[in-house]
Amino acid sequence: MNLQDLLYGVSIKSLKGLPQVEVAALTFDSRLVNAGTLFFAIRGTAVDGHQFINQTIAAGANVIVCEELPTELNEQVTYVEVDDSSEALGVIACNFYGNPSADLKLVGITGTNGKTTIATLLFQLFSGLNYGVGLISTVQNQINERVVPATHTTPNPIALNQLLREMVDEGCEYCFMEVSSHAVSQHRIAGLTFAGGVFSNITHDHLDFHKTFDNYIKAKKAFFDMLPKSAFALTNTDDKNGMVMLQNTNAHKRTYALKQMADFKAKIIENKFSGLHLEIDHTDVFFKMVGSFNAYNLLAAYGTAVSLEQDQLKVLTTLSALSGAEGRFDYIVSKSGIVGIVDYAHTPDAVQNVLSTIANIRKGTEQVITVIGCGGDRDKTKRPVMAKVACDWSDKVILTSDNPRTEDPQMIIKDMEAGVSPTNQRKAISILDRKEAIKTACHIAQPGDIILIAGKGHEKYQEINGVRHHFDDKEIINEQLNQIN
Repeated sequence: MNLQDLLYGVSIKSLKGLPQVEVAALTFDSRLVNAGTLFFAIRGTAVDGHQFINQTIAAGANVIVCEELPTELNEQVTYVEVDDSSEALGVIACNFYGNPSADLKLVGITGTNGKTTIATLLFQLFSGLNYGVGLISTVQNQINERVVPATHTTPNPIALNQLLREMVDEGCEYCFMEVSSHAVSQHRIAGLTFAGGVFSNITHDHLDFHKTFDNYIKAKKAFFDMLPKSAFALTNTDDKNGMVMLQNTNAHKRTYALKQMADFKAKIIENKFSGLHLEIDHTDVFFKMVGSFNAYNLLAAYGTAVSLEQDQLKVLTTLSALSGAEGRFDYIVSKSGIVGIVDYAHTPDAVQNVLSTIANIRKGTEQVITVIGCGGDRDKTKRPVMAKVACDWSDKVILTSDNPRTEDPQMIIKDMEAGVSPTNQRKAISILDRKEAIKTACHIAQPGDIILIAGKGHEKYQEINGVRHHFDDKEIINEQLNQIN
């Protein structure tokens, strides 16, 4: 593709060389450069791509996009100087793949908790309404029935636009994607055309990256600030920061809530392990999903669909048959009546949401046993808080390893133990090995007890020292409960 066409919409400080050069490929990874490649020199947290400019030219790069020009320029190469290489990457990637987001209705879902469930519900809903649909989520990406493995909540701009192009080429009319705060801050969604944005909630998370909660809120809000007038912005007004997201957005503002006045309103009639009975916009509906947090997720999906001009009754009928995303309040019941729940909850608020849902459903005599860990190389400040929440809402707690990554798992557990108050110490134990922790929970459980395995949800691996080993919480608890019976 001609460079001049690729630069449409890019804010350029200076251009050295010919703008008519042909570009065969895009990359920000110096190891992937071949002849005719446009290389983006991006300043990352660990590595600065500007250090590899000469190396990429030697490998065949004919265009360099950078924030700082090299002291010596190669006459055979075109240099594009910009203020932000990451933002330029997003815009150029959109142009390279023919702006696929403009050829379908792309809806982004952001928030601390609920993104995956809402995106998955919308994918399943619109598939059930017989549309061609794409999904971009933490669990997996999907193009109609074809599954594409996911590596990040929001892919990098090149992978993202390539995926969107495949969706358009394969007949998708809609795409529902999770939009992480990292993706907004790193301009991974730059240049995309959104038909709508959805906000679920915001709580303590990712402060290792954003440093302050205020920065975290601003990253979420920046997504709504970029929405066009033609789009809708749907927010949860029960969240204290919900209305903040709508400030200064040009999009059509819409709201949903269980407690406040809102455009889309729901009321919980009954909440049991068998499902949720809700009244939504004066219509009684029974759903297969469990918990007040899922009432919000279902309401967000409903509000999104109606905002996309779908028939209300068809939407509710189709939603009532759906089961949501894998690893989100996934539960099994053993022959002896022990309930095992696997959930992705990995923030203090998410853990409390799941445990409060269990508290609302339990009869009162059974024990709640929680197995919980925290990920390594991530926000350390939430570790003692998560342990405290688990202890406050459970009868027994087993602190264990999650994905330690490059950290010492014993030190992660030590950080969590700091949140266990003297009054809660009697109910908490630490077992480093996650499989042993789950096994112990199953063996101390009595008929009717409830075991929550929190933190990993859908993940089928445990990452230790940079190596991923097969590990599936649901597989293990199934195996252990079957052995007991």
